[in-house]
Amino acid sequence: MNILAIETSCDETAAAIITDDLEVLASVVASQDKLHERFGGVVPEIASRAHVQRILPVIEETLRRAGLALADLDAVAVANTPGLAGSLLVGLSAAKALALALEVPLIAVNHLQAHIYACRLAAGRDVFPCVGMIVSGGHTSLYRCAGPIDFELIGATIDDAAGEAFDKVASMLGLKYPGGPSIQRAAEHGNPSAWRFPRALLKDKSRLDFSFSGLKTAVRYAIAGPGRPDFSALNLSEQEVSDLAAGFQQAVIDCLAGKAFLALEKTGMKRLCVGGGVAANGPLRARLEADARRWGVELFVAPLELCTDNAVMGAIAVERFKAGKFEPLDLDVRPGVVRKKATL
Repeated sequence: MNILAIETSCDETAAAIITDDLEVLASVVASQDKLHERFGGVVPEIASRAHVQRILPVIEETLRRAGLALADLDAVAVANTPGLAGSLLVGLSAAKALALALEVPLIAVNHLQAHIYACRLAAGRDVFPCVGMIVSGGHTSLYRCAGPIDFELIGATIDDAAGEAFDKVASMLGLKYPGGPSIQRAAEHGNPSAWRFPRALLKDKSRLDFSFSGLKTAVRYAIAGPGRPDFSALNLSEQEVSDLAAGFQQAVIDCLAGKAFLALEKTGMKRLCVGGGVAANGPLRARLEADARRWGVELFVAPLELCTDNAVMGAIAVERFKAGKFEPLDLDVRPGVVRKKATL
């Protein structure tokens, strides 16, 4: 069985073909980083227009690399939630057209759940049940994952996502977009103790939520004080930039690791799966590995190539196919994430 997976939830146009044995026959990702670089973040209208231009060439190239024709596809999977509405619509429209023309099942993919399933792909074995943590540009969430298609939200950011905070702080410091890699590089030469930034909600053991808005504001005040300064006119030394980046990065890591292991304690689970773009951060991965060893927890972190948005993680559609979970052609996008959380 061959499933074509399509991913257009944000600013990556991606497609992959996966078999029911979870073999990846081909994967193609068209990045939009250069289009959004000068804005310091993703511009939804630009992203959706770029998807329209790239979706068909990306699908055609994926089929070519896999050595398959459209007639060889047994199902079409597509991310329809969460994400940017315009971006999601491009992928969903293409998936519907193919499913209808080929008379094959249409399978809906939850983008966040797919990030966790990337850990299953990399592990080569079952990783469920587990606590799943997604750390990306738009989402910072914790899930209790009873099975590969049984996810229950137990914690989330109440304001900004960690990845968004990385991008905004990088912009303040005059670093390149995307912010995650730039902050990490700058922090390598910095002192994380030079600035003691807030760790919002970290000491609150009654909840599993995150908050990064106050951290962004604290960095802003540390750089230039209150008001609306022209950051381009500030004259920070290279060491000051490195120290600020290191202090900010350490605060984010402390919050992420702290809440992840609190979630394990509250659920009684012994496996932690981590995915999303921010999961590519080296110091975060090292911290999670150290904490996992200390607490006797199995840790699965998505490999670097599966942290950023891609269609390979759409392999979660194989699980939905086996469970007979197909969608009608009136399937719609759901840009927002479900906020209803389980009580622990």
